[in-house]
Amino acid sequence: MFLGRLKLVLLVRCPACFYLSRSTPTHLPTPQGHTKEVTSVAFSPDGRQLASGSRDRTLRLWDAATAGQQQRTTTQEGHTEYVTSVVFSPDGRQLASGSEDCTLRLWDTATGQCTATLEGHMETVVSVAFSPDGRQLASGSRDHTLRLWDTATGQCTDVLKGHMEAVVSVAFSSDGRQLASGSSDKTLRLWDAATVGQCTAALEPALA
Repeated sequence: MFLGRLKLVLLVRCPACFYLSRSTPTHLPTPQGHTKEVTSVAFSPDGRQLASGSRDRTLRLWDAATAGQQQRTTTQEGHTEYVTSVVFSPDGRQLASGSEDCTLRLWDTATGQCTATLEGHMETVVSVAFSPDGRQLASGSRDHTLRLWDTATGQCTDVLKGHMEAVVSVAFSSDGRQLASGSSDKTLRLWDAATVGQCTAALEPALA
C-alpha cells in the first residue's frame, strides 16, 4: 500500500505494522501496540488513518500522518476471537471488522465506539466490503455464504448461496450494482446487488 512517500508493509508473523520510506531502504519508527499477529490493515479514504486487526482480538486506529513517530492510537475491543478483516466506509466515518467469532462489527471512527454487532454467519467471517455509497456491507464467510447488510440498521438484507467452500474475498463494482465473490472452491461469482439473491455469472477455471 502507498501513502504519499510512505509504503506500508504488513508482516503477518509480527505484532506490528512497519512503515518503509519509498526514498530510503530503512524503516521509520514502528507503531507498537498489538500483542499478537496483525492479520489485516486498511487506510481511511483520506489517508489520515490506518486501521489494523489482530489475533489479539482488537482493532487499532493509527494516525497515519505521523508514520508511527507519535503513537496516537485508539484500541477497539469487542470481538471474542481474532479479527480477520477491516475496511473503512467510503466516507471514512465507519470501520467494519470481521472475526473468527462469526460476527461483524461496525465502529465509529471518531469515537472508537462499536455501533452495531452483525450476527448471522455460522463460521468465521473472512472478508468484508462496503458498497460505494456506504449503505451496504457485504461479508464472506467460511460457512460458504455471502451476506448483505444494511449499515444504517445493522440488519441482514440477503443471504447469497452458491459457493461450495469458504468465501474468501468480496468486492463491489464502482457503481455498486454488482458484487463479486471469490471462494476456496476455485470459482468467482457475480451477483446483482439490486436483485436479491441473483447470481448473474459463475466463473470457473477451464478444464485442461
